[in-house]
Amino acid sequence: MDEKHCCVQLLVNPSRGLMDEQFVILVQNTGPCSQLTLHSFHQCEDGHGWDAFAHYMSDATGSVNVSKDCSLGGTYCGIEPMGLLWSLRPVPGSKPGLRMRKKNVELPMVVTVSVYQGHMKEGFADQVPLASVVVERWYMAPGVRRIPVTEGGLTAALLLPPGPGPFPAVLDLWGGGGQLVEYRAALLASHGIAALALDYFTAKIVKKTGKPVSFTYFETAYKYLQEHPQILSSRIAMLGLSFGTSVALRMAVFSEVIKLRCVVCVSGSHVQAVDKDMEGILASLNVSNTRVTEDNQIIWRGLMLPIPTDPLKKVDVGRLQCPLMLIVGEDDQNCASEEAANDVKEMMERAGNSHLLTVLSYPDAGHLIEPPYIPHVRSSKYKTVGSNEMVMVLWGGQKVAHCRAQEDSWKKMLVFLRVNLFSGARPAAMSLSHL
Repeated sequence: MDEKHCCVQLLVNPSRGLMDEQFVILVQNTGPCSQLTLHSFHQCEDGHGWDAFAHYMSDATGSVNVSKDCSLGGTYCGIEPMGLLWSLRPVPGSKPGLRMRKKNVELPMVVTVSVYQGHMKEGFADQVPLASVVVERWYMAPGVRRIPVTEGGLTAALLLPPGPGPFPAVLDLWGGGGQLVEYRAALLASHGIAALALDYFTAKIVKKTGKPVSFTYFETAYKYLQEHPQILSSRIAMLGLSFGTSVALRMAVFSEVIKLRCVVCVSGSHVQAVDKDMEGILASLNVSNTRVTEDNQIIWRGLMLPIPTDPLKKVDVGRLQCPLMLIVGEDDQNCASEEAANDVKEMMERAGNSHLLTVLSYPDAGHLIEPPYIPHVRSSKYKTVGSNEMVMVLWGGQKVAHCRAQEDSWKKMLVFLRVNLFSGARPAAMSLSHL
């Protein structure tokens, strides 16, 4: 390596931080007005590689500041401080349908950031970088504790913030893919809110009985939180994504056990057969409205369309007595979340409780609205619950708009949760004009 290459400095600050924390990337001591490529690489726990790259021109001092300078091309363009994270894509040649999901939250997401001479588009592994830095992005802040939970037949993990507590808490529900998904709960705990990540589609009790859980399963999870010595029993919320939204709204309205401080629903719907159990709800979905694209990608947004007028086919959100936040992607191809949100708004206005409702609606965002900087995937492979059939599902969303939605909605959701879980005042909907 020549003397000029040895002088190049690549700085990432902080090199170790939370997943939703922005970093600053600086390149220094290159030649003035040099063509440079910044590249990021991450190998997932499943062994698949993801990378991103961007082209820059150094300034007259031989420096690049990714937070201030414009990417001229690559997996993102423009001024994007976190572009090397949110624009990660499966490395060329990977099998189709991959999705990045953190499985072990007790280990960091490790990303290697490198800088190369010239404007490269491929062959990064075959070239020697000018400089490289290993970056760690964590879902668990120092001091966060993970506690496996099996009491009452639950399959869950409790993530507790640092300190003795007691803490407000969130019951965290993902969708129909099942499994125990903990990274959102871990990040909530890193922000001071205890979270119980709950598996309900593929829980051990489901595998044992061969039947879906009953709705008392969620009441058991709520009571576990309520009775935990480090949880504030009167300050519990529910957070649902996709099918988890259906469960959260049903429990908030109909359960005699669950008394929530607030509810957050992401990419979901209130439409369900309210006179049926979980098995009956799944069986009642209008599968004839399933569509398949020319690329053999399944679109499920029609399963709940048209939005019914029959009160037995949707949760009566007019009875809701706690604040509700709906987070909607307007290009959601998996669920009719925008149409559902509009119907929820109308129902709550008629009932006189619309003051409890906050709607965050994002043009060109898709179904999988997750914490910030998780790469967007428009479609991915998905194993259906019950049949265990592997299909390719179209989630929707345009990359830049979707990633903007993830960053914005996460910030506003944290404010909403803090206002309603920490405040001593009466819970209330969030005024977006004050953010």
